[in-house]
Amino acid sequence: MTTPQGEAHAGAQSSAQRPALQLPHGLGVADLDFAKQGGLLPVVVQHHRTGHVLMLGYQDAEALTTTLRTGLGTFFSRSRQRQWVKGATSGNYLRVVSVEVDCDRDTVLLVCYPDGPTCHTGEETCFTGGAGSFLAELEEIVLARDQERPEGSYTSSLLEGGVRRIAQKVGEEGVETALAAVAQDDPDLIGESADLIYHLLVLLRSRGLALADVEVELRRRHG
Repeated sequence: MTTPQGEAHAGAQSSAQRPALQLPHGLGVADLDFAKQGGLLPVVVQHHRTGHVLMLGYQDAEALTTTLRTGLGTFFSRSRQRQWVKGATSGNYLRVVSVEVDCDRDTVLLVCYPDGPTCHTGEETCFTGGAGSFLAELEEIVLARDQERPEGSYTSSLLEGGVRRIAQKVGEEGVETALAAVAQDDPDLIGESADLIYHLLVLLRSRGLALADVEVELRRRHG
């Protein structure tokens, strides 16, 4: 079985639908160490699902406050000496899911859903060689296929077949994976494992679940 190719972005909630964003641990904007770097904090932007680092920007207190209020990634331009909203010109907004602060309170992490390519070159990220989870990327593709249902898509046809049909495929792929483990070579086992994981992602999606839900359960068992 071949898994779907390409990338797709799943839409995020609009800022109007989001609850107000807050800093972690009860921190306020005034608690952060803006003075250390002349009134600015470096801001790392990370994709919510793939984990890719998308860009590095800077915020003053006003830009951070605006981000928390609007849910859109807002920065301070050191060259133009003014506030700017990522996507205001291109339409490729950064819709912020959460805001984290490092242990020294002098660096911010924005976890976002990007509306499109983040880099001005048209690339997904300004760090084109950056590491990330392909499973998360694949989950994004499955989510997009579910939302868009393009004609001719294998993933779409699975989802249209319903949970029982997808569960049957997971069972079949599970058996093939087990057989490959005991009777075939490593490449065969890897291939069957890939098929199993792909179909499991589709099954989770058909039930409105995601890898993150499985991760929560694994962490609960571990801790």
